[in-house]
Amino acid sequence: MAPIRTQWTRLIRFVAAETAQVHIGQPVDPSLDVGLAAWNKQAIKAYEISGSALDPAAQVTNTILTVKELLSPLSREEMKTVRCLGLNYSDHAAEAKMAKPAAPILFYKPLGSMIGPNAPIVIPRVAQPVEEHLSDYEVELTIVIGKAAKNVPEADALDYVLGYTGANDVSFRKHQMMTSQWGFSKSFDDTTPLGPCLVSNNDIPDPQAIPLTCTLNGQVLQSGNTKDQIFSIRQTVAFLSQATTLEPGSVILTGTPAGVGFVRKPAVVLKNGDDVRVWLGNGIGTLVNPVVEEARRANL
Repeated sequence: MAPIRTQWTRLIRFVAAETAQVHIGQPVDPSLDVGLAAWNKQAIKAYEISGSALDPAAQVTNTILTVKELLSPLSREEMKTVRCLGLNYSDHAAEAKMAKPAAPILFYKPLGSMIGPNAPIVIPRVAQPVEEHLSDYEVELTIVIGKAAKNVPEADALDYVLGYTGANDVSFRKHQMMTSQWGFSKSFDDTTPLGPCLVSNNDIPDPQAIPLTCTLNGQVLQSGNTKDQIFSIRQTVAFLSQATTLEPGSVILTGTPAGVGFVRKPAVVLKNGDDVRVWLGNGIGTLVNPVVEEARRANL
C-alpha cells in the first residue's frame, strides 16, 4: 500500500487572534520551534490549512493567521485511542533494573489525560506528597495513524503513519509499582502533554533517527535517540495492528530513554512550580508545560 501523502509538512492547531476560533495551519517559518515560541510569547504566523488534520487531502492555503493560543495537534475528539509502550529503550530498561521485554508492553490512556503545549500538568491530591508518590517525566516520540491499519506487515507499517509528534508520559511511580497494570498510574486527568506540532511522515522518512530530550528547570535529564528503541516504529505498528484495527487518529506513545527521575539517587520528582520541557528533533520542537499540585493550583 502506498504511504500517506500530505499537502502540509508541519501541522499546528491553534486559536487565531483574527477570529478567536480554532484552526489548523502550517507555520510560515519552517525552522521555527513553535512550542518554544508560544511559551516565550513570540509572534507565530501560520498558513491556514483547509480541512481536517486527519484528512491527507487537506490543503495549505495562502491565508495567514496569527497564533493566539497553541493547542495540541489533535483535539481529544479527533484522537481515537491513546496506546503507550513501556520499557521500549534498552538504556531505560537497564536503569530500571528490568529485563528487556520479549514483546511490546502496552497500556492505554484515557483521553481526559491529554493536554497541549503550555497547559499545566496537574498533580492530583491522590499523588501527593510528590516525594512519596514519585511524579515523573518521560519524553516520547508519538505516532499518529492516518488510515485504518489491521494485520499490517512490518515492511508496510510506515505507510499507515500520518505523522509524528512529541509527548510527555507523566507517571506516578508509587501507583505504577503497586500493580502489574500501569494504565491507572499514567492516566490521571490533565497529565499528558502532546505536541507541539505534527510533522508529516513524508518529512521523516526514518523515524529511528530522531533525537529527544527532557529538561527540568533548565537541567537536561534525558537525552536519547529513537535508534535505541527495542521495538522500532515499524515493529510497533505491525504488532499493535494484529487482529486489531488502528483507526485514523489513533495515537501511539513509543517509550522513553534513560534518565527518568525515580531511579536517580536521590530521586527527582515533578513538583509545584516546575518547568518541564520535552524536545524532539526533525521539526517537532519543544513541548513546554508548568507543573501544579492540585491543592495549590488556586494560588498560582
